[in-house]
Amino acid sequence: MNKHNKIKLNIKKLTVISILFSMLFTVYGCTTTYHNDSMGIENAKKTPDKENDIKNKDRKPPKINGLKFEKKLELKYAKGFDVFYYTNKKTNQTYKYIRVYNSGDYILVPDNSDDVKKLVGKKVQVIKCPSNNIYLAASASMALFDRLDALSYIKFSGTTAENWYIEDAKKAMENGDILFAGKYSQPDYEQLVSKKCSLAIESTMILHTPEVKEKLEELNIPVFIDTSSYENNPLGRTEWIKLYGAMTNKEDVAQEFFDKQEEKVNSVSNLTSQNEKTQKIKKAPKVAFFFVNSTGKVVVRKSDDYIATMIGLGGGKYVFTNLKNSNENNKSGSVTISMEEFYSKAKDCDYLIYNATIDAPIKSIDDLKTKNKLFKEFKAVKNNKVYSTDKYMYQATDIVGELVLDINYMINGKDEEMTFIKHIKE
Repeated sequence: MNKHNKIKLNIKKLTVISILFSMLFTVYGCTTTYHNDSMGIENAKKTPDKENDIKNKDRKPPKINGLKFEKKLELKYAKGFDVFYYTNKKTNQTYKYIRVYNSGDYILVPDNSDDVKKLVGKKVQVIKCPSNNIYLAASASMALFDRLDALSYIKFSGTTAENWYIEDAKKAMENGDILFAGKYSQPDYEQLVSKKCSLAIESTMILHTPEVKEKLEELNIPVFIDTSSYENNPLGRTEWIKLYGAMTNKEDVAQEFFDKQEEKVNSVSNLTSQNEKTQKIKKAPKVAFFFVNSTGKVVVRKSDDYIATMIGLGGGKYVFTNLKNSNENNKSGSVTISMEEFYSKAKDCDYLIYNATIDAPIKSIDDLKTKNKLFKEFKAVKNNKVYSTDKYMYQATDIVGELVLDINYMINGKDEEMTFIKHIKE
C-alpha cells in the first residue's frame, strides 16, 4: 500500500470516529447548536500547560538562537496572547512569535524559512506568514478577518453559507471563493489535503475532539486554537484582531479598527474603576443574561465573563456577583444552574436578556413562560422588560461597541435604536 492510500485509509477511519463522537455528543445532551464559539461548553476538556501559565515571566520574549528580538505587540485589554517580533540575523527577515497562554506557541515565518523548526523546537508550530488556504473552523474569528479585508486568505469554512450572518463570508461561499470543508469535529480531510490547506484556525471546541487536531497535524496542517472567548473584557476579545493582523501582515489595519471600537465603547463608559464607583452611588438596574437548555436548566455567564463586563459598561449590573465554574481549570464563560437557583437570584431583575445565539429565539413572553412557569413571577416579565439577542451576535466579535450601546439603549428606553437586542413583548 503506497503512502497516498495509507493517508486516505487513515482519513476514512478518523471520519468514522468523528461521526461516532458526534453521535455520543448529541445523545448526552450537547447538540450541534453548541458550535457557538462565544459561549463555550462548561465541561470542555482543558489541561493547562504550566509552561504557558499567564505569569509575568511568561510575558517576556523567548530567546531564540539566530533571531534578534525587536519589539512586542502593544495590547491594552487582551490577556490571552502576546506577539513578539524578531529579525533573522542572517537574512534580515521578520519572524513573529505568538504565545497563546494556556494553549500553545506558534511562529509566523516567511515562505522560505523551512529551517526555523530547528531554532524553536518541536513544541512550537510553524505557520507561513501570510498563510493562504486557511481552514476557519472558529466561526467567531470570521468577522475579524472580514474587518481586515483578509477573507482572501480563507479558503475553507467550518460553517455552511446559510449559517453565516456575515454578508461578505456568505457571498464568498456562494461564489465558491470559500468552500465548506466540514465542521470542526468532522473536517473533510481529503479536501483539505488535496487543495493544500496551510493552516486550521479552531475555537476551543476542538478540545472536545483532540483526535481531530492530532490528525490535522499528522497531515502537516498546523492547528491554531483561538481562545478569545476566555477574555474577560469585551475589548480584550476584539483586540484579537491584532493577532490576525500580525498573521496577515495587516497590523496597521487592525490597529486602526481597534482604536475606533475602543473609542465607541468609551463613549458609553470609561472602562475604568470610576464607572464601578458610580454604580455604587447610583443604583444600576440589574440584568440577567441566559437561556434555558433542553434539560430545563439555565445557562448563564460567569461573573467575570466579557458579557457581564459589557452589561456594566452599558450602565447595568450583572445579577450574578460571584459566579464561577466549579472546575477552576475550566475557562468557559458559561455556567449551568438549576431553574430554582436562577429564580432565587434573578426574579427581581430589572431586565432579562434571553441568549438566542444558542437556543431558538423567543418571540413572545408566552414563549418564555412555556419554558418554565416560574418566569411569570419575575419582575422583568411583569414589567414587560424582557429582551432577546439575535442569532448574529456570537459572530459579531468585531463590533462590541454596538453591543454595549444596545445595553445602554435598553436601559434608557431607546428600543428603536438597538442593533443586536430586541424587545420581546406580550
